[in-house]
Amino acid sequence: MSKASEPLPPPSSAPRARTWHRAALQLLVAGLCLLLAGLVTGALVIVTAYPNLPDISGLSQYRPHQPLRIWSADGKLLAEFGEERRQYLPIDQIPKVMQDAVLAIEDARFYEHGGVDYLGVLRAGLANLQESRSQGASTITMQVARNFYLSTEKTLARKLYEILLALRIESELSKRKILEIYMNQIFLGHRAYGFAAASEVYFGKPLHQISAAEAAMLAGLPKAPSAYNPITNPKRARIRQQYILDRMLENHFLTAAAHAQAKAETLKIRSSQPAQVGADYAAEAARQLLLSRYGDDLYSRGLNVTLSVRADEQAVAYKALRKGLMDYERRQFYRGPEAHADLPADPKLVDVRVAEVLSEHPPNGELLAAVVLEAGPRKVVAALQNGDSITVTGEGLKPVASGLAENGNPKVQIRRGSVVRVQADAKLGWVLTQLPEVEGALVALDPRTGAIRAMVGGFDFAKNKFNHVTQAWRQPGSSFKPFIYSAALERGFTPATIVNDAPLFFDAGTTGSQPWEPKNYDGTFDGPMTLRRALAKSKNMVSIRVLRAVGAREAQEWIGRFGFPAAKHPAYLTMALGAGSVTPLQMAEAYAVFANGGHLLPSSLIQRVVDDQGRVLFSNPAPVLDDGTRTLDARNAFLMSSLLQEVTRSGTAARAQGTLKRPDLYGKTGTTNDSMDAWFAGYQPELVTVVWVGYDQPRKLGSRETGGGLALPIWIDFMQFALRSTAVAEIPPPEGVVQINGEWFFDEYAGPQGVSRIENDDPNLPPPANAEEKKGILDLFKQ
Repeated sequence: MSKASEPLPPPSSAPRARTWHRAALQLLVAGLCLLLAGLVTGALVIVTAYPNLPDISGLSQYRPHQPLRIWSADGKLLAEFGEERRQYLPIDQIPKVMQDAVLAIEDARFYEHGGVDYLGVLRAGLANLQESRSQGASTITMQVARNFYLSTEKTLARKLYEILLALRIESELSKRKILEIYMNQIFLGHRAYGFAAASEVYFGKPLHQISAAEAAMLAGLPKAPSAYNPITNPKRARIRQQYILDRMLENHFLTAAAHAQAKAETLKIRSSQPAQVGADYAAEAARQLLLSRYGDDLYSRGLNVTLSVRADEQAVAYKALRKGLMDYERRQFYRGPEAHADLPADPKLVDVRVAEVLSEHPPNGELLAAVVLEAGPRKVVAALQNGDSITVTGEGLKPVASGLAENGNPKVQIRRGSVVRVQADAKLGWVLTQLPEVEGALVALDPRTGAIRAMVGGFDFAKNKFNHVTQAWRQPGSSFKPFIYSAALERGFTPATIVNDAPLFFDAGTTGSQPWEPKNYDGTFDGPMTLRRALAKSKNMVSIRVLRAVGAREAQEWIGRFGFPAAKHPAYLTMALGAGSVTPLQMAEAYAVFANGGHLLPSSLIQRVVDDQGRVLFSNPAPVLDDGTRTLDARNAFLMSSLLQEVTRSGTAARAQGTLKRPDLYGKTGTTNDSMDAWFAGYQPELVTVVWVGYDQPRKLGSRETGGGLALPIWIDFMQFALRSTAVAEIPPPEGVVQINGEWFFDEYAGPQGVSRIENDDPNLPPPANAEEKKGILDLFKQ
């Protein structure tokens, strides 16, 4: 065989191996070069960037913006003013279970790393290379750095700055201080910043009272407050809460038993509409007072303000006033539906349309808006905002009967698609009604200190922010008579003085205007009677005769002892019928002079102001009742209380003692000319309460509406609760008074020195009216 035909030897594998080795070496060298370049670049960046990092010294003295928080005397939060809900707590006051829950989900190695968790960074980097979605690796310290100094954009440069800042923060602050800042700064939804505020918002309790299950729910919020919010997304929030509880177990923050118990716990999430205390008017009044003192930074410096009102009494006052106004509203003509909406014929589409319509008609306390689905004289079916359907029949239709009449006025007719108001009634079930146009006010204060215990300035603060307690100047009507009687007592009159309840007529020559013929409310005249009986029955003719005897100018000066400005009460005989102007708060302060034995005290609402460091900025001490505060002789106050006690026992307010079953009640009804204002001002020695009812634009309440029928029931409802634990305590007689035949007298007027009788033709009366008094008597009375 020739050499040419011999088989070739197999190719050698050595060159191929050398090629792979060369390539691997080149890759290694390139990798090392890249790594070296990266290290050099990183070092250059660090050297360049680190000196330019922002100053973080402010973190050591960190005090975030905190809202103005207003509290009741019994420690209930009444209101917050400010963009951020926040309550700063030092780390020692944050419960460990809350800290553990946050660490378990946000940064379990927080106390082990130096600000950057490199294992976490590597893990997140691998995850981001393998998946298209981003995964973070921020420690709590890095989050603090980002929240205070950096934007939220996801760039390499921002991440590098975040890491550098975290390292600097760790070098200057302790771990516990960093965690404290984080847990007070983080946004947690519903305007809540920090876990203390979030606990109040979502659970209605202070942070130190939360359970492990609640802590886990709150710890789930930083990731995405809108997505894991237990109010708006309860299912998603619970899923995350359960995961966090598992993480707490894995990290040994919970025992197996505690973990099982927490996972099974049913949480009571606070409604987005917390229970109504009805303190909006009181809180707003306090805010205005504080604003004048502290300026615009009032809403960010974290002041905690304690008022004198009690939350329970405030809530009862709010409900009592609304109930009284709604009871009156049910007696009025129906004004028609609030709106009308076209409903689709397809029943499947009705629910969506109803929700859409009712979004423009929010609930007003217990008054819910509803869309009528079916209407007839005997039955109305309506849909509520929550999708429930209700049926109203019988007495529940009575307030809107004119709107259901077959031949009624089309403008007030209730039909399919009408937007109406409904109210749940314990006896009647659902009742169709309407939002009231009438307004009212209730104010209660302690006559011994002037501290306001309840203030309700109107039916609904959201609907009308005008505070009728402090801003409404109204005619007091007959509730003003006690101050005229008080002036008479100082001039020799006694509760036993006889005055003729007979007709009076003032011709044009006397009035200087038009003839004036005043009337008693009931239109009857009962002849001669004692002052005691005249005040109990609220006899106008007697009051006018008493004022005429005292003198209008003298009486005008006298009422200053009760805090009334003379300019608001012109010196005319119509003053006897309450034709001047007062506010309900003024009336409460004035009646307190009778209740406390003769001392005029300014009312007070704010009792204490404390800053976010716990320093007391203001404290309102209890006043000392001495000669400096006395404006009325104790004997006068006692006799007037005796007369006002008769009003609540046998007079126009007899319902007070009859209902409350206690004798230590004193007060006076008030109904102005043409029944435009209805009042009841009354007290027990420890509490004065004044109620007013009327329209903002004065108009008749109704020919049969009186202070005894409108205002007194509201007063009784409130006082029944407020006096529930107060022992009966009638006012003791002071020195200088004597009782004869069951009647009280000043010592010096118990005999012939006192005025025993006064009649229309008594020659001892002063001349009719002087020229200035004549002018405008009738015009004032006709206001």
